[in-house]
Amino acid sequence: MSQIARRTFHDIRAALLARQELILLDVREEDPFAQEHPLFAANVPFSKLELEIYARVPRRDTPVTVYDDGEGLAELAAQRLLDLGYSDVALLDGGLAGWRAAGGELFKDVNVPSKSFGELVEAERHTPSLAAEEVQALLDARADVVVLDARRFDEYQTMSIPSGISVPGAELVLRVAELAPSPATRVIVNCAGRTRSIIGTQSLVNAGIPNPVSALRNGTIGWTLAGQQLEHGQARRFAEVGADTRQSAAQRARAVADRAQVARIDRAGLRQWQAESARTTYLFDVRTPEEYEAGHLPGSRSTPGGQLVQETDHVASVRGARLVLIDDDGVRANMSASWLAQMGWQVAVLDGLAAADFSEQGAWAAPLPAKPQAETIAPQTLADWLRAPGTAVLDFTASANYVKRHIPGAAWALRSQLREALARLGDADRYVLTCGTSLLAGFAVADLAALTDKPVFLLEGGTSAWVAAGQPTEEGESLLAAPRIDRYRRPYEGTDNPREAMQGYLDWEFGLVEQLGRDGTHGFFVI
Repeated sequence: MSQIARRTFHDIRAALLARQELILLDVREEDPFAQEHPLFAANVPFSKLELEIYARVPRRDTPVTVYDDGEGLAELAAQRLLDLGYSDVALLDGGLAGWRAAGGELFKDVNVPSKSFGELVEAERHTPSLAAEEVQALLDARADVVVLDARRFDEYQTMSIPSGISVPGAELVLRVAELAPSPATRVIVNCAGRTRSIIGTQSLVNAGIPNPVSALRNGTIGWTLAGQQLEHGQARRFAEVGADTRQSAAQRARAVADRAQVARIDRAGLRQWQAESARTTYLFDVRTPEEYEAGHLPGSRSTPGGQLVQETDHVASVRGARLVLIDDDGVRANMSASWLAQMGWQVAVLDGLAAADFSEQGAWAAPLPAKPQAETIAPQTLADWLRAPGTAVLDFTASANYVKRHIPGAAWALRSQLREALARLGDADRYVLTCGTSLLAGFAVADLAALTDKPVFLLEGGTSAWVAAGQPTEEGESLLAAPRIDRYRRPYEGTDNPREAMQGYLDWEFGLVEQLGRDGTHGFFVI
């Protein structure tokens, strides 16, 4: 590993300030990443590297700098990236400890660039907001008010403000006129915490809608801390809008994008950008997933606009890259682009598309390396083997999925901790690997085979095929061969978080603007 180059904190900082393309790649699992990381670090866990890296870092000569916090994963990941065809791979000198020792600012949580930016927007624009108690009083008085939930629909269904309607962030400017047709109707925008309600509210303000607009201060966290009741399992969603509404919203959105200096390109301009081998260009369709699947521009990826602004680092992981946004109405792409431009991205809206251009159907599929060779077995074969001792089943699915459903006796494992998993499981005559579809498990076969002299098999079709074959499953944390660090539990999700954790999360958000100032690399501006 000694031949792999190194980059220092000062190298990365200089490149960020110069707006050069780079990815600072944290290859730890999500929970340790969320505890402490640089502002523009992107988290691609070593355990899922092959599944995510080609989409998140599409240009193979992008400068990639890999780090961990002493776990020994960075060196393995750097070599794996070289094997996958990446040519400019380096290790962060000293890892996370080196960043800290050099005086680099470290941030907690996930999607921190977007959350920090949201706090900066509120600080500079004084985005209007109402406390949970004020909103409850309006609802109790049956005032002329509509509550719009700017999160994903699945998040909204988990918990929502009474009477709230699901309108994910990028849809707000397009849909609001028909959800609040009277200009006297007060519009309240909420999310779970703060960011999406701030950005959603400010989107409506920036677009100049005539209604009074307020964010629900501190979202469902604030609602819960106020001792007020949330609804669960609701399914109120926006409806389609008419042509006049669409045209008016498009004019408003275009004006906002122009103020943010969003670029505009046509198909020829896109081809020119994509032909430039020294630059990364992401192509994102910011409509709803349903619209994307019904018909989209070939080569584009489905990234609903509200989530793109919230989770930019998860899909556009190369800082300094160019983003091109697509819709079919001129609203969602322009509004999303207006925020991304303010967040320091070079972003353009693709104009001039016709209905015929949305010619490809179906869901987006991630580009993947060639699947490694593995000896597969059918579910029935595994069922026969499990009738006698000697077969160990390792499940590499997300830990939450494992808890919901897994093959009886299967152990949950992290690919990044295979040696530790084997030690915990003890001896076996053979190993069978699985996950939801066996896609991730297939990449783990060679890793495990290198650690044991026993045969290693792949369950064909994974746990899904096992279930489809009518085989039994069990639930719960039956056998954990690794700690459940694959996902960071957000203090704003779910309904059973301690009050202290929720309040602590809000306090952390309030401090983000000060942290941005200390870091000094963000390049944000607010229109």
